[in-house]
Amino acid sequence: MMNMMRAMQVGNKGEPLTLVELPIPRPNKNQVLVRIEACGVCNGDSTTIKGAAPHYPRIPGHEVIGVIEEIGSESDRWKPGQRVGTGWHAENNHVNGLTVDGGYAEYMIIAEDHLVQIPDELSSEEAAPLMCAGETTFSALRNSIARSGDLVAVVGIGGLGHLALQYAKKSGYETVAISRGNHKKELAQKLGAHHYIDSEQSDPAKELKKLGGAKVILATAPNPALISSMIHGLTKKGELIVVAGSGKPLDLSTMDFLRGSYTIKGSFTGYAEEIKNAIRFSVLTEVRPQIEVFPLERAQEAYHKMITAQTQFRAVLKMPSQ
Repeated sequence: MMNMMRAMQVGNKGEPLTLVELPIPRPNKNQVLVRIEACGVCNGDSTTIKGAAPHYPRIPGHEVIGVIEEIGSESDRWKPGQRVGTGWHAENNHVNGLTVDGGYAEYMIIAEDHLVQIPDELSSEEAAPLMCAGETTFSALRNSIARSGDLVAVVGIGGLGHLALQYAKKSGYETVAISRGNHKKELAQKLGAHHYIDSEQSDPAKELKKLGGAKVILATAPNPALISSMIHGLTKKGELIVVAGSGKPLDLSTMDFLRGSYTIKGSFTGYAEEIKNAIRFSVLTEVRPQIEVFPLERAQEAYHKMITAQTQFRAVLKMPSQ
């Protein structure tokens, strides 16, 4: 095994991603060393890139797929050669790519309890976005009050929303796609939408009410004004689930909740067992992300395209074959 690896690293707060060469880390007793094949570029990586990591330098990335190269002295759950993945959570309440080094690199150390096996039906590039974006939307719907046949709306047809539409359709919901403009209508319908609402041409909440009201609305776009207005599109005792946010407050009054006994909640999961469930469902129902692939050294470009919504729909870094 070579002694050095390439990585895209944030040297300090506010600095751009830079290609560096670093020693390959070694696993501790309950860890494994993974040779990375692909790493998704997620909006969550912006916390590190914008300067929120507690220590720098730091390697971002938490949608990681790779092959086990070495296991720790007390690791007994995995074997070298297995293809595995990991997401947001790391051992001891750490976060991959934020408080510990992540997957914008050729190698990464991962705790054995935070790994999932990747089935042959998924390529590494396809599997990477399922570690966070896929699992986030899948678990939000799976844990919601919606049941087969219910009306479920997805707000925002981007990196999260295009997966949420597929999961909603495959779960047996009457699925509504809500997006700005009409240019995503055809694609939304191909992904599973039974109905499409252009939020620039009509009030989405009123349109949902015409359909009988949504049992669940999944907000995947970080638009606080739009999210706030969607509560009026719920059926009685309906549920609005937020999976993407801007940090800005919602504009809601107490009366908004009393009119229909509505629930607004966030959904943030991402542990190994939840990722495993999302992968299994994705394979069984043929849910796949739409991806744009970049080499490791173009991570800054991939991040910029992701954060400015220029990718359709998930950016993925592909590592060179060893």
